Amino acid sequence: GTQSIDSTIVLRQSYRHIVWLIILLMGISITCKANVVETTASKDSIAQQKAIERMFWKPNPAKAVWLGTIFPGGGQIYNRSYWKLPIVYGGLMGSAYAVMYTSDQYMAYKEAYRDIYYDIQNSTVSNDPSKSYIAILPDGYTINNLGGVSAYQKRLADWQNTTRRYRDLSIAAMALVYALTIVEAYVDA
Repeated sequence: GTQSIDSTIVLRQSYRHIVWLIILLMGISITCKANVVETTASKDSIAQQKAIERMFWKPNPAKAVWLGTIFPGGGQIYNRSYWKLPIVYGGLMGSAYAVMYTSDQYMAYKEAYRDIYYDIQNSTVSNDPSKSYIAILPDGYTINNLGGVSAYQKRLADWQNTTRRYRDLSIAAMALVYALTIVEAYVDA
């Protein structure tokens, strides 16, 4: 009889330990499950939040200006206005071409004026095609056709001043196009 009572007590104590162990494991399992669900939910909510941010994205105007200043068209790229890039680069390349062309013309007229000035001083003005002031004449024209040496010298000075003014205007146009891209990036942001 006492042995069966002792074994019953031992079994009850074992069952209690097993029950407590099961409760403990269930508690741990529920806590872990809650963390997994919470982590999954937070990942889903982060993904949803990022999707919403992409849909309602508002660019920072200061960042658009800085990017546009550092890199031409950078503000347009940052603002996701990719279709404006051909306009930006077309304007910049067109004005860069104008600067180069007018600079070349200015240098040619400047050299021709300088050469004719020294040849007049030394009384060595000639129709030699290797002279810069003869090389820039259009085909069929001579110094005499243009009114003589002094009239041609004055004309070269005028052409030099005109091309310098066009070169300076081309540089200003290039700076204006660059500034407009920065302002546009700010306004678009």
